[in-house]
Amino acid sequence: MLFRVLSYLKFLQKSTNEHGVHSPFVFKFVTQCLYAKKKLHNRKAFNVFLKTVNFFDAKSVSVLDNLEAAQVVMQSVPDLHFEQPPFDLVYAENLEIFHFNQLLSGGKLHNNSLILVEGIHTSREKWEQWTSLISETPITVSIDMFHLGAIFIRREQEKEHFTIRI
Repeated sequence: MLFRVLSYLKFLQKSTNEHGVHSPFVFKFVTQCLYAKKKLHNRKAFNVFLKTVNFFDAKSVSVLDNLEAAQVVMQSVPDLHFEQPPFDLVYAENLEIFHFNQLLSGGKLHNNSLILVEGIHTSREKWEQWTSLISETPITVSIDMFHLGAIFIRREQEKEHFTIRI
């Protein structure tokens, strides 16, 4: 619990809103998706997940180790394809570098794939997994939103990390 409180205070100190974003791609994602007023679910991480599916018009989604998230998105977006790579969007509760490398090497991700990782600030172990994950070479954009993190694989973009309040 103490880790989470300290982590939140550090997050608040470093975080910004859309005005601190210099990437047009991330600015559009933040302003038109993350800050969109519509609320699709009461749980913040699931709300972001559903808004992101709609914003990027995701067709193929994978949900790793979170049955509740899979059920929520299936009910909300019934025409999605599940577990049919390459994935437009991957939602994970726990994503270690090993699993990430399996996704990459297996051709399950494409240039515009997005990975949402839930609970990156819930424990020191999860935070360390997150920080080592975003340092990986293929990841070009990462966004820390406290409740979850977003990882983008976009070869045409410079490597950047953002800390955004939502």
